Amino acid sequence: MRIWALAMLGAALAAACIASLAVGDQTVALGEVLGALAGDPETPQVSRVIVLDLRLPRVVLAALVGAALGLAGTLTQAIMRNPLAEPGALGINAGAALAAMVVIVRADALPESLLPVFAFAGALAMSATIYVLSWRAGTTSLRIILIGIGLGALAGAGASFISVFGPVAEVQRAMVWLAGSLNDARWVKVQWLVLWGLPALALALVLVRDLNLIALGDTVARGLGQRVDAVRGLAILCAAMLAGASVAAAGPISFVGLVAPHVARRIVGRHHAVLLPTSALCGALLVVLADLAARRVMAPAQVPVGLAAALIGAPFFGYILWKTRHE
Repeated sequence: MRIWALAMLGAALAAACIASLAVGDQTVALGEVLGALAGDPETPQVSRVIVLDLRLPRVVLAALVGAALGLAGTLTQAIMRNPLAEPGALGINAGAALAAMVVIVRADALPESLLPVFAFAGALAMSATIYVLSWRAGTTSLRIILIGIGLGALAGAGASFISVFGPVAEVQRAMVWLAGSLNDARWVKVQWLVLWGLPALALALVLVRDLNLIALGDTVARGLGQRVDAVRGLAILCAAMLAGASVAAAGPISFVGLVAPHVARRIVGRHHAVLLPTSALCGALLVVLADLAARRVMAPAQVPVGLAAALIGAPFFGYILWKTRHE
């Protein structure tokens, strides 16, 4: 059953990617899309340029960003044991946003090509600060969440202060990035995302058994011999790397890390050996579909994909709140 579920999700993701490659300001026939992907020399040159040079980097980046956010959300909810937890609780979005604001608005001497690097570094730095400040002879999920909310608000205030007193043109460009955007999708961003995400993915696969155990509670995990604080620290590092890489590539995209793990659990259950890849597929499918909707809902204008994902995720967030109202 689980294999069939993964296969169906993979097929749905492939279909969504093909649709995203075909649909746009200029529609490309399905046969020409497949021909361009297969390297068929008989495919018209215009179709090859549209599919391979303009749309394929965006689709691949959307799928990878969604997969990274889905994995990060699963890790966050496992170590926090909170169905409403998502990567933003670790300060990732706030740290990346503050670093991006500094680079775009204030650091005139720095090339904007360094924006992903600084955003990734800001996300990791904020996550590390939250973990250090939450240490009191160990860590607890509640303490991490509370400190994450506080530092996230502080970083958000810093970003707002910079935007208020910054040049209008730079602030407007920064606000587009903060809304979550794939408009500047390039292969170099895909390469950066893969480079930063693969070590975190490998670490997540190593932690599968520990994630199953820590989800039962700190007392049970310690009773069975687990070093809870070490596992929680490694899982936070892994989630921060995955979500930080996605934020660096496409800006903050909300709710994907919240929604994807819940959908995955409904499909395959709670065992992380299958939950992690299923969450990655669900996240990838969600972002690809959100990007497709964002490109077409107000065509020819393009809505930031972060706004489209929020429109999908916000009702689901309300549903989760309603469902857990008695817990």
